[in-house]
Amino acid sequence: MNAHPKLLGVVTLLLVAPTVTFCGSAASVEKPNAVYVQSFEKWKAEQTADLKESWLSLVGLFWLKPGTNSFGGDPSNAIVFPKGPAHAGQFVLNGKEVTLKLQPQSHATIAGKSVIVAKLEPDSSKNVTRVEMGTLRFHIIVRGEHVGVRVRDTDSESARSFKGMMFFPLDMNYCITAAWLPSDGRKTVEVPNALGEVTSNPSPGTAVFKLNGQELRLTAIGGDSKTGLFFVFNDLTLKSDTYPGGRFLDTGPIVDGHVVLDFNRAYNPPCAVTPYATCPLAPKENRLAIAIAAGEKFDKAAHAHH
Repeated sequence: MNAHPKLLGVVTLLLVAPTVTFCGSAASVEKPNAVYVQSFEKWKAEQTADLKESWLSLVGLFWLKPGTNSFGGDPSNAIVFPKGPAHAGQFVLNGKEVTLKLQPQSHATIAGKSVIVAKLEPDSSKNVTRVEMGTLRFHIIVRGEHVGVRVRDTDSESARSFKGMMFFPLDMNYCITAAWLPSDGRKTVEVPNALGEVTSNPSPGTAVFKLNGQELRLTAIGGDSKTGLFFVFNDLTLKSDTYPGGRFLDTGPIVDGHVVLDFNRAYNPPCAVTPYATCPLAPKENRLAIAIAAGEKFDKAAHAHH
């Protein structure tokens, strides 16, 4: 799994290019300047739009069994879609290859063309096959040994009723310039995911920084020094205010052996808003014994059903 963990459809929030953050030097509680606030609001709007389109619109994730898997809206199918034709067709799983066989009345299309039989390229390939059927959109995902069908609805109730991302107040003390210790290329980090699996990810290195007089370390689980790094971490705010599985943090490139960690832009994985995502969780190296009261919050009460 050499690709950035977010590129494998684990999370596609990389649509938002990481913007370079200028922290300034933080005094006791330094209020952000107007340029910083404007840049943060733009980033937040892009994250929200991507959440709605890519994640809140999800209505199903179905793991395939070897052989034939019938699907459609009727409960008698092996895979029951939330809407659409009663008997739409079949997914045939052979090894990790999936062939789609459709009933003519399903009126499904791939790249705008009607289709009856098609081999479906998964999200781990360069050209994932996306099928459209009414307001439903579906494609194949591969996670370790699991092969599944991820379904979204362009007319999703969750996306329509989304209240928006909730954040701690911006605090420039949490915009930190860290020293960057690149790895020798052999360092790996064990990253658990929401399916209970653990993958060994090559790590580009570790950021070392001070917060409230304490030296802390975060190990990157993806990205690189030229384009920016990707971290998953959690901290003591998980008890009451933040997503327990961990939050995501993207950075800009490494400059002169340093990297900016802007915890104001720490954000929740898609698993915080949908049961149909398969997110990486914070590896043990990145479980910080300090409270980071910055970045996106998580409303536990509202998500009690997840």
